[in-house]
Amino acid sequence: MIRDPQDLRRYTASQRVNHWIVGMCFILLAFSGLAFFHPAFFPLAMLFGGGVWARILHPLIGVAMAVFFTLLALRFWRLNMMTATDLEWLKRAREMMDGDDHNMPIQGKYNGGQKALFWAVLVCVLVLFVSGLAIWREYFSALLPIGLVRFASLLHAVFASLMIALITVHVYAAIWVKGTIRAMWYGTVTRAWAKQHHAAWYREMTGRKS
Repeated sequence: MIRDPQDLRRYTASQRVNHWIVGMCFILLAFSGLAFFHPAFFPLAMLFGGGVWARILHPLIGVAMAVFFTLLALRFWRLNMMTATDLEWLKRAREMMDGDDHNMPIQGKYNGGQKALFWAVLVCVLVLFVSGLAIWREYFSALLPIGLVRFASLLHAVFASLMIALITVHVYAAIWVKGTIRAMWYGTVTRAWAKQHHAAWYREMTGRKS
C-alpha cells in the first residue's frame, strides 16, 4: 500500500505489537475455551494438540493475555476517560449506525463507543483472570471451597461469552469504518479519515483550530 507522507501517526510500532499479541492470545483462548464449553466445539482442541494440551495451555495463555492487556491498558487508559462529549456521542450512536453522522459531536483520539468498549473489555479481562485462577485445578482450585470454584466457573463462562461478543463488535466496527484496520497495521491514517472520524484529534495533531 502506498502511503502519503502527510498521513498522521496514530500508533507506534510497540503499541501495535502489544495490541496484536493481546488479539492472538484472545483468539487462542476463545478456541480452547469453546472446546471445553460444549462437545460440538471440542474439535477446536486439536489446534492445540488435543484436549490435554488445550487444558494445559489455556490458563498459561490466559496469564499472558492478562499481562499484555495490562500493558495495553496502562498505555491507553487516560485517553479512554469518558467525557460529557463522549456521553453525547453514545446518545447519538444510533444516528451514526443509520448512516447519518452529521450531528455527531466531534471526538478526540477515541469516540464514546471505543471508550465504552475499552472499559467493558478491561472489566471482562479482570473477572476472567481472577475467576480463571480460582478454577486453575493444578495450582489454586484445590485450595478453595468447592462452592466458590463452581461460582468462579460460572463467572468465567459468562464473562468469556461477553468478551467474545465485545471483541466481535470491535472487529466489525474496525471493518465497517474503512481505514481503521490500516491504523493498527501500519500505524498511520489519512488526514481525511482523521478529520471525518476524530476531528478534535485531527486538530490536535495538525495544530489547526478549525
